[in-house]
Formats: sequence, structure tokens, C-alpha cells
Amino acid sequence: MSKVGIVMGSKSDLPIVEKAITVLQEYGVSIEVRVLSAHRCPDQAREFAATARESGFSVLIAAAGMAAHLAGALAANTTLPVIGIPCSSSNLDGTDALLSTVMMPPGIPVATVGINGAKNAALLAIQIMAVTDAALAEKLAQGRAKDTAAVLEADAELRARYQ
Repeated sequence: MSKVGIVMGSKSDLPIVEKAITVLQEYGVSIEVRVLSAHRCPDQAREFAATARESGFSVLIAAAGMAAHLAGALAANTTLPVIGIPCSSSNLDGTDALLSTVMMPPGIPVATVGINGAKNAALLAIQIMAVTDAALAEKLAQGRAKDTAAVLEADAELRARYQ
């Protein structure tokens, strides 16, 4: 089975990234978690991205705040799908990171989830992998059914309470 690379620009992003780690582990997806800054160790970040396919990765997830160049830096050095998680910080509540992550030049796409949207980043990575992995596709369908059941249960409880 292939794996997902999760890269954060700083260890301070870990509380956000842990949501993605949890989801990927729940789905049985192999992961490798790294701290590689696009600014403080650009050579190592570039090397990781450039060798990611050979290393067995299918998708890369990059989490960074503020200038948030990590996802773009990784995407510039691989043809694998890269999903960016813009992380909030005390500056601009993550809007700066969102714009830095989503505004990529033509030819270097980065799929971007919402600010601190690690769970959706993990689910998107799983959806990408599920294109060629029927077992993952089935797990996704089961997860959606479970989410639907939870919403319908809450709906039934509220309807009973307020009708």
C-alpha cells in the first residue's frame, strides 16, 4: 500500500496536523510525518518532494501558517498531488496562510482545504488514493454512511424534543 507524506513547516503546527494523522490512521493509511520548512531548510524540503514518488508516497499534505509557502514548494518539486492546510496564527487568523496556499501559479497546483482543515485534507488524500484502491473506497462509503446516520439521529432527537 502506498502512503501519505504529512509535512509541517513547524512543530507548532502539530496540534492541527494531528487531526489528519488520526483520520489517516483510522482508515489504515500508512503515513510519514516530517517537519521541513520551506524557508529554514529548503534543500531538505525540496529533496523530500523530489524523491517522494520513489519513496512510495501517493499524496503529500503540507501544513503551514503565515507565509505558508511549504505546499507550493513541495508541489514545485513533485508531480504527486499536494494538499495544503493553511494554519491559523496570531497574524490575520490564517487568512495570510490561506491566500499563500491557494494562490499558486498555473502549472503548479495545490489542492487547498480551509484554514486548519486537517480532517478534510486527510479525507481528500484518501479519496485520491481510493481512485485505484477499492478497499479505501469502501471505507470512505462506510464513513459517509456513519456520518449520515449521526446527523439523522440528531435530527430525530430534535424533532421529538421540539414537536
